[in-house]
Amino acid sequence: MKKVITYGTFDLLHYGHINLLKRAKALGDYLVVALSTDEFNWNEKQKKCYFSYEERKSLLEAIRYVDLVIPEENWEQKKSDIKEFRIDTFVMGDDWKGKFDELSELCEVVYLPRTPEISTTQIKKELGSGGLAK
Repeated sequence: MKKVITYGTFDLLHYGHINLLKRAKALGDYLVVALSTDEFNWNEKQKKCYFSYEERKSLLEAIRYVDLVIPEENWEQKKSDIKEFRIDTFVMGDDWKGKFDELSELCEVVYLPRTPEISTTQIKKELGSGGLAK
């Protein structure tokens, strides 16, 4: 069984995310998604999510391409995740191209093209700063 892993925040889930997950799953038989926790997003990325970790996790688990969702709690865990889950292919969007090449000593590293016309940043910008009140 060929296992694939990808990482992300997946806030304001949209069809660009679905395209990435579908293409990642097509590279193997089993897709693990490491989902950034709220604490990691805030403390390390200075990102505040609209949806909580549990809400984002539930959304991802409902997607047929996703087999397992695990928490991403720090930048350094990628190597241990690859070993623990016996990952064959590490996948990220091509906006990260070159940033994870060192992982190629453990598994195949693939950067997939982003869906150009959509992004969470774009959605937030178009809704305006006051448009995301929960």
